[in-house]
Amino acid sequence: MDSRLTRRGVLAGSVAGAAGLAVGATAPAAPGYRPGGTATRASAARAGAVGRPRLRWLGNNGWEIRFDTPNGRRTVLIDPWLTRFHTGTYTKQGADPDTPLSVRPDVIDRYHLSADHILVTHGHYDHLTDVPYLAGRTGATVLGTETHVNLMTALGAPADQLSVVRGGEYLECDGYTIQVLRSLHSMVGERSRVPFPGTRPGHPPATPKVIADLVEGETLAYLITVGEVSIIDFGGSNYASADLAGLRPTVALVPVGGGAIHRYVPRLLDTLGHPRYVLPTHWDDFDYPLDEPARDFGGLAPLRTAVRQASPASRFVVLDHLETFTP
Repeated sequence: MDSRLTRRGVLAGSVAGAAGLAVGATAPAAPGYRPGGTATRASAARAGAVGRPRLRWLGNNGWEIRFDTPNGRRTVLIDPWLTRFHTGTYTKQGADPDTPLSVRPDVIDRYHLSADHILVTHGHYDHLTDVPYLAGRTGATVLGTETHVNLMTALGAPADQLSVVRGGEYLECDGYTIQVLRSLHSMVGERSRVPFPGTRPGHPPATPKVIADLVEGETLAYLITVGEVSIIDFGGSNYASADLAGLRPTVALVPVGGGAIHRYVPRLLDTLGHPRYVLPTHWDDFDYPLDEPARDFGGLAPLRTAVRQASPASRFVVLDHLETFTP
């Protein structure tokens, strides 16, 4: 069996099954905007007045969320990967698992990122590789599973900045909250499998050298609430519906794909109460630099169609690389 990682399976499922993603979808004719629950609004009130968050897409599943608080500007980063070394992931051959890992400080520093928190959804190379360097440069607190923390420690991240989370944590921060949610990774290929599966519990492994060394390590989603605006992010095109029950985010950052997942889009948007905004994420071919326009590898149109059918009142907002959006 070919051991190369390829997204062709999930892409094929998306292109062939856009209508299938929306099969049986039900949505209210005009779903109203419902911000986070009572506890979220109370937390925001205690934190004092905060500015509306500004989202900037850093390519792949990388996001920068910035906002002002009474104590100054705050920044949350999700899965920042700016080096974008060549892997061939979206080619017919897929990525060679022995592709060497690379971190380019000169590329990363070009974007002058700051951070109070860095949120890691899972351990794959296109999500975690740059985080240890950014943690050291920014002093941010980094959240991830035990495996993610062990991998980042092995890559040289400052150990005292790393916080192990499992899903279920609800953190009160300066003017914002972070709710950590158990989630699931995309499943691809003919047999619907997680690419580079596995965990690294107990202690840090040997220093990761190639992309296959960065295993999934369990997947998390995050709900970030700033005032009355809440933003949910998924690192892969899958999720645990029970862990999302009762959440009503303003913005859902939804990865493309999901062709192997039963009613991927309609189930998700039904569970989330049909968010006001849906922003696609993880849709660009990351073999190309971040300072070039994003190149759709083929999943964007099927996701747009599925969202339109499942939740017609949700606004589908597509950002290009480094573009911003304020909900």
